[in-house]
Amino acid sequence: MLRAVLLAGLAAGTAPVVAACTNTEDEPDPLRQLAATARRDARDAAALAEGDPSLAAQLRLVADTRKAHATALQAEVDRERPPDDAAPEPGPARGKAESVAQLGKALAAAEQAAMELVARVPTYRAGLLGSVVAACASLRQLAPDLAAGQEENEIEELRPAEGNTLAEDAVEVLQEALGAEHAAMWAYGLVSAYLPADFDEGLGKATAEHRARRDGAQRMLTVAGSTPRPAQPGYVPPEDITDQTSATTLVVQVEDDCTIAWRAVLEHTDNAELRGFALRALTSSARRCALWRAEAGEAPSVLALPGKPG
Repeated sequence: MLRAVLLAGLAAGTAPVVAACTNTEDEPDPLRQLAATARRDARDAAALAEGDPSLAAQLRLVADTRKAHATALQAEVDRERPPDDAAPEPGPARGKAESVAQLGKALAAAEQAAMELVARVPTYRAGLLGSVVAACASLRQLAPDLAAGQEENEIEELRPAEGNTLAEDAVEVLQEALGAEHAAMWAYGLVSAYLPADFDEGLGKATAEHRARRDGAQRMLTVAGSTPRPAQPGYVPPEDITDQTSATTLVVQVEDDCTIAWRAVLEHTDNAELRGFALRALTSSARRCALWRAEAGEAPSVLALPGKPG
């Protein structure tokens, strides 16, 4: 993670979620349907790419990403319950996407379905589903027709109720997420001097969002009886920031660090408020990271499983 590099070079000095629960043995695994839907999306996107040269690259990225989702989701299904050759493949949740706009609606539906499951799956599945949500949201930014109905990121505050408690491991990963937010705010302050004026609005929104997430993490830790770790007195980037290219590379790295940190929170808490906050934070940083990766010319611009450590 970039934050670890920064620290090593320190100057001297969508709705509320409910508590997670497991499925009983006689219930169908809900991830099977998600995997089947991802396979359908991948096939539809690949077919649409053949007929639309102007969006072929974006649609192939959708196809590759959803194929990766299908593989990861099916692997989790098979890990939890050994494959049964006699079990029928889940039927399609919808018809074939005949247009890019219909594919966009399919991605939105997949995002919503995974988001709803994040609220009730065990922690070991929450991170995977959170990454699927974040990737689908990021894919919908690739073209206007894919993004129909997608709302702009909202800056949301977390104000936990008094008496909220966290397990020890949840406190530790939340402290790590807080540290990632501190580093992100510092990075955005630094790069503003190296990016053109037409980036100012986006930089301001990003900074405000990271500040809100920092403040929310601090409040949650305080209410839970822990002392939030402060920002470091200074940071040294892994390489000199001298121009737009190096500045863009830095923000890609800090947003990627935030996705990793917030996915880890999802994987270590059953606290309803914190899990919902972490999912929104992961999704927002993944969307912003995808935009910065595209700006930097990095491929793929959308990572299949944002927040999954490499």
